[in-house]
Amino acid sequence: MNLTIEIAKFTLLSLGIVIIAKYLLVPVLRKISQILNLGPKASGNIAGFATSVPELLTVAFSAAAGFIGTSVYNILSSNVINSIQYIFSIYLNKNQKFLNNKAIKIDLILVLVTILIPIGLLTFHISMDTNIVIIFVLLLALFYYINYNAHKLYLEKEDKEILQEEIEEEKKEYRFKRKNKKMVILYWIYLILIAISLYVIGELLSASLTNLSNLFGLPEFLLGILLGVITSIPELITFIEAQRKEKQKRNDEANKLGVIEATNNLLTSNILNIFAIQSLGIIIYTIFG
Repeated sequence: MNLTIEIAKFTLLSLGIVIIAKYLLVPVLRKISQILNLGPKASGNIAGFATSVPELLTVAFSAAAGFIGTSVYNILSSNVINSIQYIFSIYLNKNQKFLNNKAIKIDLILVLVTILIPIGLLTFHISMDTNIVIIFVLLLALFYYINYNAHKLYLEKEDKEILQEEIEEEKKEYRFKRKNKKMVILYWIYLILIAISLYVIGELLSASLTNLSNLFGLPEFLLGILLGVITSIPELITFIEAQRKEKQKRNDEANKLGVIEATNNLLTSNILNIFAIQSLGIIIYTIFG
């Protein structure tokens, strides 16, 4: 097998993830949010679930192939890159002043913890077994509970008013779509088809990276980092889209909604990566690895 061909295959598959995320995943998520009149927090959560699909696939395939170390490095690098992308997009759009919101601060602390946990696993060589899975499931519930209450307590009155105005505006703008309930079903079908496409590409990408490791001697940690970089691309795109959507309104108050949406996208993605997807990877590794 030729190294150049394998690298070219790796590059094309990576571009496939980018194209699907930018031109299919993000627009469909936006349409679903608009039709359902979802607020920025809910939109961010949906985006976080959707953009975690690549991590889910690569971790599952890596674990099934016996590369549990690769899956941990994948999650770690992906969560770190997600965080860097988020901070970069905030400063790029000059929305950093909204980081003073207490709910957003709490979310960012939780994000930091999602990075420290895999570092601890690797540093102390903690065994990947079912005990870790139980702990991760409990932490998953705890983090979502904290996130929910943080926004409930610290989303200030004026923020709630802005949020309500935003929802009302979207209701008016997409009133004709609300009347057609079939549109919701249609977009959810699109979302399923997109997920299947990402599954196919994820499987091919995993095979390509495995070949690069087995045939050309790439170490497991490098394999995981490469996967983390690639699977973070959809998060980058959705972060930028969320920021750009609110920034186009040229309203400082409304811009905060873009920050809230992006923060919940980041937090949801990182939480799922370390607690849910890594747990699944451990289970698959235990069974098939």
